[in-house]
Amino acid sequence: MLTCSCGAVAPGDAWACAKRGSDGLDHVLALPMPEWSVDDTSRHPFVRYRRMLRSWAEADDDGWFVDRAGRLDEAVAKVDGHGFEVTPCSEALIGSLSDCAELPSRSAVRRRVTVKDETDNVSGSHKARHTFGLMLHLLVRERRAGAATDRPPLAIASCGNAAVAAAVVAAAERWPITVYVPEDAEPAVVVRLQELGATVQFCPRVEGEEGDPSYHRFQEAVGAGAVPFGCQGPDNGYTIDGGRTLGYELAEQAPRIDRVYVQVGGGALAASVAQGLAIGGSPAALIAVQTEGCAPLARAWELTAELGGLDEARRQRSAVMWPWTPTPFSAATGILDDETYDWAAVTEAMVATGGHPVVVPEPVVAEACEAGRSATGINVSPTGSAGLAGLLCDDPPAGTNPAVLFTGAQR
Repeated sequence: MLTCSCGAVAPGDAWACAKRGSDGLDHVLALPMPEWSVDDTSRHPFVRYRRMLRSWAEADDDGWFVDRAGRLDEAVAKVDGHGFEVTPCSEALIGSLSDCAELPSRSAVRRRVTVKDETDNVSGSHKARHTFGLMLHLLVRERRAGAATDRPPLAIASCGNAAVAAAVVAAAERWPITVYVPEDAEPAVVVRLQELGATVQFCPRVEGEEGDPSYHRFQEAVGAGAVPFGCQGPDNGYTIDGGRTLGYELAEQAPRIDRVYVQVGGGALAASVAQGLAIGGSPAALIAVQTEGCAPLARAWELTAELGGLDEARRQRSAVMWPWTPTPFSAATGILDDETYDWAAVTEAMVATGGHPVVVPEPVVAEACEAGRSATGINVSPTGSAGLAGLLCDDPPAGTNPAVLFTGAQR
């Protein structure tokens, strides 16, 4: 059983708080913060860090868990070409490539940056960490049931990496999934989803309806019995479980970093990484990065301060977090969530670590992507390099040890 941010205790089979959406409060089931524990014999993150996974604790059988995680990983490899391994982390000299007027003058100087590269992870981004972690929870619950039962459909709202990641893991386990996408979803992504056997549901914007229509249709599906198989903590608190493995890896690989710039759409990535780093004892401050074309978290940060702090903001969620208007836009399409669903967890982490939000002008999004590709040779996308854009805009003092996450490949 997990406890919600509102104080309610959720039953053991719940993915989200039963009060969510009923009273105007913020509702997110919070995972316990485990003690640091690493199995140095494995390079598979879900085995290496298993004793810090909630799914492992709920399985209560180490041998079964290691075997089942291994078999699921083998199935993922058959679908996607390879399974999970600890991803690379290295230092690079990165600076702007031109005299971009939107950048501080010092950003023309190349700086040493720690780069955590997720572009060659399962499905081409970090997102499969979340969905693989969720699948482990489903398999644990299935085992506890003790008998074969009809598998409820999975559902996710996404137009890109999260959708592909969910479909890859679902295909590996032959679990039916419906993906809710906007009408302008990238054709190549839609084709890949169909190749993976996912049902693709296009969701046009509805006049008078605020927010992402894909997310609304997803919520309706969950209300009808589908399992929330996405990357929003309020819909499924367990999605943070797998995402934390990225923070665990970074804590091990780069213990000297003092700040980490994380691109924020729905917010689960930043929340997961911050928690993983904290469990690993890292002192890194969380800097949350959004673009001018969609920055609901930065808006909420300011409004939270006006309300007197996070506790009060949680009690008045609609006063600090609501859908971004007009329609979000940016080359960093993967972080254009109308709302930062995990805003409170990200805000809490920024406050705890001495971090802050950064809003990036659109010209810097492309500038940072070009700079990152040139310096590292990594085929990162504008979304995947948006954290670097935040670093270039924030321009921390010389002598700091910043890190960025390259979270997705250019498809």
